[in-house]
Amino acid sequence: MSPEPRPLPLSGITVLDLGQIYQGPYAGFLLAMAGARVIKVEQTRGEPLRARGDSISYAALNSSKETITLDLKSEAGREMFLGLAEKADVVLVNFAPGVPENLGIDADSLWKVNPKLVFAHASGFGLSGPDSTQTAMDITVQAHMGPMSVTGHPDQPPVKAGVAFIDFLGGTHLYGGIVTALFEAQKTGVGRIVETSMAEATYHTLCSNMLSWHQTGVAPRTGNKHAALGVAPYDVYQCSDGHIALISVTNRHWRAVLEVIGRPDLLDEPRFRHNTDRAMNMDEVDELVQGWTSTRERDQVASQLSDAGVPVAVVRELDEVVRDSHLINREFLQWIDHDALGEIPLPHSPIRFHGSPLRELEIFHGVGEDNESIFGEFLGLTPQEVANRRDQGII
Repeated sequence: MSPEPRPLPLSGITVLDLGQIYQGPYAGFLLAMAGARVIKVEQTRGEPLRARGDSISYAALNSSKETITLDLKSEAGREMFLGLAEKADVVLVNFAPGVPENLGIDADSLWKVNPKLVFAHASGFGLSGPDSTQTAMDITVQAHMGPMSVTGHPDQPPVKAGVAFIDFLGGTHLYGGIVTALFEAQKTGVGRIVETSMAEATYHTLCSNMLSWHQTGVAPRTGNKHAALGVAPYDVYQCSDGHIALISVTNRHWRAVLEVIGRPDLLDEPRFRHNTDRAMNMDEVDELVQGWTSTRERDQVASQLSDAGVPVAVVRELDEVVRDSHLINREFLQWIDHDALGEIPLPHSPIRFHGSPLRELEIFHGVGEDNESIFGEFLGLTPQEVANRRDQGII
């Protein structure tokens, strides 16, 4: 007999998610998919990501959360929030430093009603230091921390990454910090502040570029080549109907490439024998590979190289990614029908807990949709009292 399914590890944990845009909401989403009850607390008109109405971006980050609204700048709204925090385990924010204190919902204020609460604060540059008050968005942190300077081609200006990777790095680190602090709070009954910095979460992504900087004093833009120009072949190569990305990390990979492209005669060629040799003769290596790929279809190229054990992938468009059979088979991508948005692909968490079924993806709730049920459960308010607060603009 197979064992009974286990609850998800964060079942029984309640999170008040005040996150906005990407960083905070992504941490809240990961907590929800790990089993936590996540209550999204928005300003009365909804958080900024709702400014243009319902969107697939909002849907991807706020599945399986309950949704309430509160005017935290009002004394009544603050008091209501304290009542919610008294029964919660985590409060999550990605406000600018100082905002929780100004609103009276900082950790010290909340610990007066709930000393075991974990207060998680994500920001651009951290809660201390000379840059702590600097406004931060994904693109500005890419510029400030170096990724933009090493992205693009050497004869062109720096460019940002095509995806908002720093926001999601920040959210991932925030999730890790929250779970770590929850582990301690469950043992000791004492909460703590957990903070993450988008800038600091970015630094480790520069490891390959640091290699070049340490050896030569500069970290150039290298297009699609290795950041330290230390690996060949390593690039995006043209095919007859698109592109493939290829990297040959080891000599074994290189030998496999030569066999596939029909050039085993070069197996003992001194210019290509070791990776350092190939890196010094990078243009010739790329010519060899490009000469073979350019006359063949990308799927054929990728299939032959992959079957030979070479790290390779087709450069796919987003329309191909959202229909990926592997991701759909694993139930990571799930196509869900939404009244306003139509049929949309929603992602699950990339974290799996074996022994527990995946939490069902529940489409995001409307602004304040759960006001009556949450305020009734947590604060004992009647439907009429909730309606009165709505009329007063508190919710």
